[in-house]
Amino acid sequence: MILFLKKNTSDTQVENLVKWFDDMGIESHLSKGKFQTVLGLVGDTSAVDISLIEGLEIVETVKRIQEPFKNSNRKFHPDDTVVNVGDAKIGGKFFQIIAGPCSVESEEQICSIAKQVKEAGATLLRGGAFKPRTSPYAFQGLRAEGIELLLKAKQHTGLPIVTEIMDLSHLDLFADVDVIQVGARNMQNFELLKQLGKTDKPILLKRGLASTLEELLMSAEYIMAGGNENVILCERGIRTFETYTRNTLDISAIPLLKELSHLPIIVDPSHATGLSKLVRPLSLASVAGGADGLIIEVHNNPQCALCDGPQSITPEAFGDVVSEISPFLKLLGKEGLGGLV
Repeated sequence: MILFLKKNTSDTQVENLVKWFDDMGIESHLSKGKFQTVLGLVGDTSAVDISLIEGLEIVETVKRIQEPFKNSNRKFHPDDTVVNVGDAKIGGKFFQIIAGPCSVESEEQICSIAKQVKEAGATLLRGGAFKPRTSPYAFQGLRAEGIELLLKAKQHTGLPIVTEIMDLSHLDLFADVDVIQVGARNMQNFELLKQLGKTDKPILLKRGLASTLEELLMSAEYIMAGGNENVILCERGIRTFETYTRNTLDISAIPLLKELSHLPIIVDPSHATGLSKLVRPLSLASVAGGADGLIIEVHNNPQCALCDGPQSITPEAFGDVVSEISPFLKLLGKEGLGGLV
């Protein structure tokens, strides 16, 4: 249920209304926008008398909503959420690119790539320390050492770091990580999501390989229900019958998620198809579709990469992608990329 409050409603009146719902055992979520103050009621509101609430002096209108996701619902929060990561802002009018290798391989490798992608316009550094692989015999990442190397790259460049968590038992290792990524395979690991909801760190939540948009938003709801509202959604391609690409990038997900949710949405063109040659056109398509950012895999020697070399682009190619999308971002009124737009 959503309450749209009248203009010029005082803070005291709002506080009294929130307390009234608290006394009834109903959780409320207050969102103050530029032109509208919205109070969302979370939980079982079936016994709430709409006509009684509509009769309150400060209430303009009341609506019941059918979607099972509440906190992530744009009806609850009409204005775009902007997630702050260091000096970078993601969402609303702000566009950022997260770039770096699929996996951290050495100090020299990660520090070198971090420097190059920053110079090209990336404002956050990605790198896998724990790697989920289909084969148990494939490279699984440097684990705790990988996080230490990412932190060294951050010291050299100042770039906030983004890396994926695989298991709750690893959470303490992520104390100094700026953005915790939840990969596609863990999108519905609800116990993990609950614990991440108790943190105050931004969470990059990737869509599952065969998940609907509603399932993605319900996973975001698990995090937000715990009190952490710093959630960034990521479209990274879904499993279809197409065999020319590893996955199929769902461009339609961007405007649909924008309509359904206030959370920022970024796109991963690298995992979307598994082909480096498609990173550039899919990046352009994502910008046109309204994405709030990109997460791109960049490696200084993709042919020798220990993980996902075929989908990684070189730092030089990354610079070309940034240069090509920058004019379009300016046309759309976007800001970010370290001042490039």
